[in-house]
Amino acid sequence: MSLQVALTHRTSYKYDRLINLGLQVVRLRPAPHARTPLISYAMNVSPEERFTNWQQDPFGNWMARLVFPERVDHFEVEVDLHVEMASINPFDFFIEEECQEIGFEYDRALKKDLRPYLLKRAAGPLLRNLIEKTRPETGEVTLDWLVATNQVVQQMVGYTVRMEPGVQTPETTLKRAIGSCRDSAWLLVQLMRHHGFAARFVSGYLIQLTVDQRSVDGGPDGPDEGFTDLHAWTEIYMPGAGWIEFDTTSGLLAAEGHIPLAATPDPSSAAPISGALEPCEVTFGHEMSVERTLETPRVSAPYTVRQWAEVDALGREIDKRLEKGDVRLTMGGEPTFVAASDRDADEWNTGAVGPTKRAYADKLIRRLRTKFAPNGLMHYGQGKRYPGEQLPRWVLQSALRSGNHWPPPSLRQWHHRRRLTRSHHGPKGLKNLAGHR
Repeated sequence: MSLQVALTHRTSYKYDRLINLGLQVVRLRPAPHARTPLISYAMNVSPEERFTNWQQDPFGNWMARLVFPERVDHFEVEVDLHVEMASINPFDFFIEEECQEIGFEYDRALKKDLRPYLLKRAAGPLLRNLIEKTRPETGEVTLDWLVATNQVVQQMVGYTVRMEPGVQTPETTLKRAIGSCRDSAWLLVQLMRHHGFAARFVSGYLIQLTVDQRSVDGGPDGPDEGFTDLHAWTEIYMPGAGWIEFDTTSGLLAAEGHIPLAATPDPSSAAPISGALEPCEVTFGHEMSVERTLETPRVSAPYTVRQWAEVDALGREIDKRLEKGDVRLTMGGEPTFVAASDRDADEWNTGAVGPTKRAYADKLIRRLRTKFAPNGLMHYGQGKRYPGEQLPRWVLQSALRSGNHWPPPSLRQWHHRRRLTRSHHGPKGLKNLAGHR
């Protein structure tokens, strides 16, 4: 199953006159820790007369520094992103045993590394009330509490599209009980830090596609049409699991549709585009689109009747070509044999070798050779290597060169008798002969 999509993101600024445009920093390239497989990436900038320097910020995020030597009347950035929407299990991680329950502390060395993500700002009365409301009990399961707290924030803050720049303070967001994705994400960051958890702010792309099948139990079906937009969420650090992504807008954990662009201790250093310019009148433009480029059949969207017919027709054509070339196919397998006596011994369950297994195997391969490969070559050698085992298994084989020696006389005689039975006795005679096979 493969589902690939192309995302296009265009941001434009048109100025009412020629101006000196200062240094522009663009953070629109998937961060190194993005889990959604990246197929291709391209960023086009206008005007073309510029200097571009790609680098990573102190937190490992990609950033492009753009310098324009001449005065400009516009500035445009277009990103083309091609990704594979491979399903991601957001709970595919392990938390260290000592951190499974509330009450643990980061060890000294780790806490030093996480210092920027533990800095908390002074809490107002509304945030202090929320801290008390969500204060965990000692012994509570850590992951359960994190999920529940994320949902508390989601239920307390209504979502809105806010065009004003910047991020609201947690106190403002709680007072208004409404905010954009970046506002609720920053609220969760501060809430987690006051509880002693390292948390960071994430800016990125959100891709949501239409579902293959509608819900049958009245649950949410998702969008009617696929869309993409800039989004913000929170990452919390857990020993053993690393950074776990929580989307406060949905109250869920992030998955393949969340593509991080920048993860930083503060929202100001995660802005998609930032820079200085001369005072002027600016016309702002913003366009985003997502398109499916490759979509193979899967459980929720299987082959159509027409596709099955094409597969069947192709198979029949291959059969004709194989038959014409006298290519004969057989199906291999690995039957398992167990001794009739002492079948509970280790050699017939977990042991690679034992006191009787090799002798039985030698006896079996010689009987098979006599029946199917007379005068064939006997080979005793190295077999498969299985995960977790230090040494490879042993294997006994018998090989016979194809030609006049195959099939062996016993099989040739049976086929001859079977043809005679079909010709002279019909189905009834064939049925009577079955007992002699």
